[in-house]
Amino acid sequence: MGDLNSAVDFYPKNQQREQNHAGGFGCTLQELRSLMELRGAESIQKIQDSYGDVNGLCRRLKTSPTEGLSDNVADFDKRRQIYGMNFIPPKKPKTFLQLVWEALQDVTLIILEIAAIVSLGLSFYAPPGEQSEACGNVATGGHDEGESEAGWIEGAAILLSVICVVWVTAFNDWSKEKQFRGLQSRIEQEQRFTVIRNSQVIQIPVAELVVGDIAQVKYGDLLPADGVLIQGNDLKIDESSLTGESDHVRKTADKDPMFLSGTHVMEGSGRMVVTAVGVNSQTGIIFTLLGAGGEEEEKKDKKGKLTACSVLYVFMCCVCRSSFVVGKQQDGAVENNLNKAKKQDGAVAMEMQPLKSAEGGEIEEREKKKTSIPKKEKSVLQGKLTKLAVQIGKAGLVMSAITVIILVLYFVIETFVVKDRVWLAECTPVYVQYFVKFFIIGVTVLVVAVPEGLPLAVTISLAYSVKKMMKDNNLVRHLDACETMGNATAICSDKTGTLTTNRMTVVQSYIGDVHHKGKPDPSCLNPKALDLLVNAIAINCAYTTKILPPDKDGALPQQVGNKTECALLGFVLDMQRDYQLVRDQIPEETLYKVYTFNSVRKSMSTIVCLPNGGYRLYSKGASEIILKKCSNVLNANGELRTFRPRDREEMVKKVIEPMACDGLRTICIAYRDFPGIPEPEWDNENEIVVDLTCITVVGIEDPVRPEVPDAIRKCQRAGITVRMVTGDNINTARAIAAKCGIIQPGEDFLCLEGKDFNRRIRNEKGEVEQERLDKIWPKLRVLARSSPTDKHTLVKGIIDSTIGEQRQVVAVTGDGTNDGPALKKADVGFAMGLAGTDVAKEASDIILTDDNFSSIVKAVMWGRNVYDSISKFLQFQLTVNVVAVIVAFTGACITQDSPLKAVQMLWVNLIMDTFASLALATEPPTESLLLRKPYGRNKPLISRTMMKNILGHAVYQLIIIFTLLFVGEIIFDIDSGRNAPLHSPPSEHYTIIFNTFVMMQLFNEINARKIHGERNVFDGIFSNPIFCSIVLGTFVVQIVIVQFGGKPFSCSPLNTQQWLWCLFVGVGELVWGQVISTVPTSHLKCLKEAGHGPGKDEITDEEMAEDEEEIDHAERELRRGQILWFRGLNRIQTQIRVVKAFRSSLYEGLEKPESKTSIHNFMTTPEFLINDYIHNIPLIDDTDVEDSDEPPGKVLWSIPPPSPNKNNNAIDSGIYLTTDTSKSAASSNPESPLHSVETSL
Repeated sequence: MGDLNSAVDFYPKNQQREQNHAGGFGCTLQELRSLMELRGAESIQKIQDSYGDVNGLCRRLKTSPTEGLSDNVADFDKRRQIYGMNFIPPKKPKTFLQLVWEALQDVTLIILEIAAIVSLGLSFYAPPGEQSEACGNVATGGHDEGESEAGWIEGAAILLSVICVVWVTAFNDWSKEKQFRGLQSRIEQEQRFTVIRNSQVIQIPVAELVVGDIAQVKYGDLLPADGVLIQGNDLKIDESSLTGESDHVRKTADKDPMFLSGTHVMEGSGRMVVTAVGVNSQTGIIFTLLGAGGEEEEKKDKKGKLTACSVLYVFMCCVCRSSFVVGKQQDGAVENNLNKAKKQDGAVAMEMQPLKSAEGGEIEEREKKKTSIPKKEKSVLQGKLTKLAVQIGKAGLVMSAITVIILVLYFVIETFVVKDRVWLAECTPVYVQYFVKFFIIGVTVLVVAVPEGLPLAVTISLAYSVKKMMKDNNLVRHLDACETMGNATAICSDKTGTLTTNRMTVVQSYIGDVHHKGKPDPSCLNPKALDLLVNAIAINCAYTTKILPPDKDGALPQQVGNKTECALLGFVLDMQRDYQLVRDQIPEETLYKVYTFNSVRKSMSTIVCLPNGGYRLYSKGASEIILKKCSNVLNANGELRTFRPRDREEMVKKVIEPMACDGLRTICIAYRDFPGIPEPEWDNENEIVVDLTCITVVGIEDPVRPEVPDAIRKCQRAGITVRMVTGDNINTARAIAAKCGIIQPGEDFLCLEGKDFNRRIRNEKGEVEQERLDKIWPKLRVLARSSPTDKHTLVKGIIDSTIGEQRQVVAVTGDGTNDGPALKKADVGFAMGLAGTDVAKEASDIILTDDNFSSIVKAVMWGRNVYDSISKFLQFQLTVNVVAVIVAFTGACITQDSPLKAVQMLWVNLIMDTFASLALATEPPTESLLLRKPYGRNKPLISRTMMKNILGHAVYQLIIIFTLLFVGEIIFDIDSGRNAPLHSPPSEHYTIIFNTFVMMQLFNEINARKIHGERNVFDGIFSNPIFCSIVLGTFVVQIVIVQFGGKPFSCSPLNTQQWLWCLFVGVGELVWGQVISTVPTSHLKCLKEAGHGPGKDEITDEEMAEDEEEIDHAERELRRGQILWFRGLNRIQTQIRVVKAFRSSLYEGLEKPESKTSIHNFMTTPEFLINDYIHNIPLIDDTDVEDSDEPPGKVLWSIPPPSPNKNNNAIDSGIYLTTDTSKSAASSNPESPLHSVETSL
């Protein structure tokens, strides 16, 4: 940590300020910074030496450990001035000019620029003397002085259009980056933290925290600043993001009170005084250093980029020799653009990929990539688009190369062989001008063929959707999640708060042998039992949980904090007692010990000291778990009565099951007294929380959200299976699932408890078997009493399953810290914006700002809409591509000149790329999207119907254009534009062709709005004003270009009659569209689909490396500390390779060499991050093992045995590694000769 002090150099002002002893505070910034670098005993010693104790530190910082800071704005400003703000400045965004420069790196644009410059240069070169006859008629038309001088216009026009394209691209990138930064700041603003100010517990945005604030930390928090613990209960922190230690660190005021920003609270609760914020916190110091490192990296990166000239040189060589290498280069350009669309995580800058120039560069890149962990696989749409763009790019390149070669050959043969001319020196510039013209035509074909509008369409569509999804309560953190959601086939949802309203109330209770179906009358209850009940609830609920008076007249009281605890506190108020009086008598600081709630315990217990010197433990939790630990129960007189297993069964049948069948959550409240001497061994929890006395069992109602049943019906109609995964009792879960419509009477479904689920999917060694899981998940609808590990296992099992035709796409909702692994593993992770912990939000892709299930259905709609928008755009773009390429190619080969000039092609390109992507990608979603099944991962982007539309419209357009090209002059009675000499004025003939072509595209754009063969193409057209304005705008600009474009656009003004004919042919597109849709697609078996997703075998190393590059910031943060840990595993990996080699010679063909059961492979698969795992989580509750009636041998699976191919050290340290058991019988047999060798490893 010593090196980190260098970070202070970035902020010299701070050091000057420190001279005047921190402006009246008793600690300087430097003192606090050095204090936060200490750990454990050292930190305790330093605090004692310098401040006496934590309270002394609070006094120096002029704050109160119990009341916090006062609301004094001047004081806050002063603290910010001296100790800094809680804000880490982000990396500078790219300037507009940098983005312009990046857009200019596009290979096709570079080629166009150079061609235009050469054309310009040649047009200014006048050969000496008059054109000699020897050059033939190549220069005819140049006699008119004005015309020959206008030769420069084409080059200038091309340059101008290149500038337009560059500006549009750069502007789009700039607005995209701005949007992401806005999104990032929105996410940051969402994060709030609980502090105490003026004795009031309030939540403030993280950026407003100041040094000296008293912050309340609790399970699931991501700490936003450094601090020192004042008082804590059972606190455990995951510091792996800073230290790399994967074990959770226990924090106590007397052993290790130091809290570091960026670490996660995994258990417990407490209060800390903030000692360092922003760039002075430990995370801030590291970020500052990274910021400095980032700039150096950028400088290095720049050197690696190919210069424009070398790209062109490569291109030229390739055009001459073969089109193969060019294909690769072009892929680079296309992938470049796609990469732009992919790098969309938060505020990560959109950097274009440097084209790999030499092998050395690639190896370096690979080395760099090895140090980062792979993110989730490429999104479905990106995979399909990349493949399609590359295929189209290659085809376009081949076509353009052939066009150039044919034109050059035809010219050379015509001039030097047929007419038998000799190449004269003075004719060279004229000939070169011809070659440049041919080259420009070739490049134009390429420009039109390469769909550079694809990434633009994807980006616009996603960015537009993300913006609109905000209004539908979906805050999208990772852009591709939005599109993946459209393919979702399964949703695993939590119950509480997502399907239900999360406003809980106690509606039934069992006290003193009486089952009360409504609110019990306090006067009928035994006073002793009532006192015990009030104390147990008031003390054994988090002190941050409160019931506040309603904010409006007639509204319900406000529930603050944990909703289950709020229900219990509300129950106390219903008993006409005040829980606050109890809390005032026993403040939080006086609590002796707290076992906080977590998903393993499923209970919370608090110990208080009694006046007689003894101790009392209050416990509450899931009824069946607490009742198993009860040996007594309070009877009607408030006396203890023995509670035997037989009584427990009777209580379960008569009280708990009827409550659960009414959809109520059942909570049991109990207590136990301990003598003062000898003091019990508090850390031995299993000995402490037993022998309890049951006070009451309550049934808590959490009503189903009114809109949920309808949302679930929509999901089921849309082909999405909804599963409920909850920690609740199975009967409660089943009742709620029936109310929601997740399970229907008469359906074949499964409702399982976590314990039963594990028993069915694991073999006798306790390993999950995919085959067993495949028998269960298709019918599973409710998984109750499940741990986060069960949730992760289920999600992973569904995703890895191969039983269906399609791989399942799974969305998961989660709110707890332990849901992190499942949220990360899922294709789309939804975190709860209101109830979710910071850790869950960090691991998620989308945050539901209203915690409502119906918002997920909106996300599905938007996801499907993105997919359809891209398909609409593709249908339109590919029609234009096919027609433009064929027209340019055949026209050039037959008439030595493309009917569509370079500048016209660029205008068409602008229409079909930028404008069309804007128009078609911003179509709003409709309910009809939910009436079809998900497309699935392997469904091609271009369906048969779309292919029919593309080819059908292409045929119509080609017939029209070739008719105009070859007999147009006769039809309109005008001069022919064919075989025009160089620099001849624009002809009406070719202008009509260009105008007709654009009109047909405009009307075809309306056809492209429907991709499933619908007849009414105007349906909902006015609900998209962007579409209407773009179509009208393009039409107006086209009139201007044709009538006033003149020489630069190679256009000659047309009269009204000619315009009407062009329009008539354009409208014909709409009629022709109706004709096409009458042809049934099923009869056109010959049509191929296109744009399939990359198959498993087709994913190349480069693509894998690209995927690895897409690691997002949060993962990088979680990752930093684990590298050392991974190095240790390399050793084991080597040893395991030896064993594998040994085994493969013994059992050839019995095992796939690439199974994930080797530790190294296991570690490198993206779905597992060791620190995502919660350590020592047994698969079933300890109590269940003790009480189950099966022989011990059967229960062995709950403790993972040392099995082959597993890291035994990892198991001993409590990290449970789940493996894919694709093992052979021989290798997994404990008696096999290898077993002993492997276990010794």
